[in-house]
Amino acid sequence: MPVAAPDRLRWAGVLVLLLAIGIAYMDRINVALLITDAPFLHAFGLAGDRVAQGRLMTLFLLGYGLSAWLLTPLLEARWDVRRGLLASLLLWSGLTFAAALSGGILLLLACRTLLGVAEGPLFSLKTMYVKERFAAAELGKPNAVSSLGVSLGLGAGYPVVGLLLGWFGWRGSLLSLAAMNLLLGVPLVLAFVRARPPVMAAAAAVRGDWRGLLLGALRTPHLPLILVIEVCTLSYLWGASTWLPAWLRSTHHLPAEATALLAGLPFVIGILATLAGGVLVDALPRRLVPAVFAAGGAATAACITLAILAAQPWLAVLGLLLAGACWGVQGPAIPTLVQHVAAPGTVGSVYGVVNGIGNLVAAFMPMLMGAAMTVQGGERIGRGFWLLVGSQGIAALAGLALVVVLARREAGRPHPAPARAGSIVR
Repeated sequence: MPVAAPDRLRWAGVLVLLLAIGIAYMDRINVALLITDAPFLHAFGLAGDRVAQGRLMTLFLLGYGLSAWLLTPLLEARWDVRRGLLASLLLWSGLTFAAALSGGILLLLACRTLLGVAEGPLFSLKTMYVKERFAAAELGKPNAVSSLGVSLGLGAGYPVVGLLLGWFGWRGSLLSLAAMNLLLGVPLVLAFVRARPPVMAAAAAVRGDWRGLLLGALRTPHLPLILVIEVCTLSYLWGASTWLPAWLRSTHHLPAEATALLAGLPFVIGILATLAGGVLVDALPRRLVPAVFAAGGAATAACITLAILAAQPWLAVLGLLLAGACWGVQGPAIPTLVQHVAAPGTVGSVYGVVNGIGNLVAAFMPMLMGAAMTVQGGERIGRGFWLLVGSQGIAALAGLALVVVLARREAGRPHPAPARAGSIVR
């Protein structure tokens, strides 16, 4: 068994992945504040059209999902994490810059779609890195720390993009994000993310058929239930992150500065919840990991219901904060579950299928929420949030079903010897 890299080296890579994911999420959710900015809406003829506004996120997610699903096996077969991250960062920096110069809605939509393509392999690359450098019994914590980039990007992204939007306007905010990607992300990847270990590189050369990886990933045990959970988890993420600012402004009449701050708070709370989720996942037997979705999904649905029904702004915000915590606990469970059920050498491709198909389906949540907000005349943004309640209820049921399925699987086969800490299981 190859020995894992020294702690400080492999953890430095985890922290860089955390930062890369955080920067990427600022790029993804800037549209949530842009659709509250009158000059931006006027420039592209989007004022008053909630479905068209939701389409900006939906097209990004369609590009993202296709890329994660189909491009990841190619990267896993032929590239390492370092090269994949560098290519992705350079591409999405250029596309954010191009979006800032867009003069028409078609070019803006094209940039959003291609930005999704560029960012698609990111989570698979992160999952590959953790699997390559950490033992099977210690995957939860590095998965949790690297996944903090989601909460960091959302929690800091709203106030940061809000400030950039106020200072420089919508074009200047996009140019600033492009510069951040290029000047911060690329140097850190070059400095701290190493190529895959030699034994892993040799294995990749042997298995370098990306079609075989893709087909193997599609045959992963329990894939349908895992996909249901991922779709529901991502539907909450993209629905909430797209419409929270508009909901706070429209329903509770909060000023722009307060909206940007409060929209990010649930995801700041999610940072601590994600860390707690990583510890919880490592403490649970792998067959019980889906129980995190059963409990977390039900609790998130209850908290969003509280936020929708609340008449007072403070009670609505409390519901959102609690929902962010319950959703954040679930973050480390998906990659850990994939690392558990995937065949050796296919982790990146399996996660690409799960993340890609999950995003392809969840891509329609912002548009569906926009449509729900305007049915039967008038506009009530809170109506769209009931779709998030339903998605988390389905996640809870799928998590419970997967607990039963994994328990039966474990009961039907002998248990392997536990992996030694400090080794990489292949």
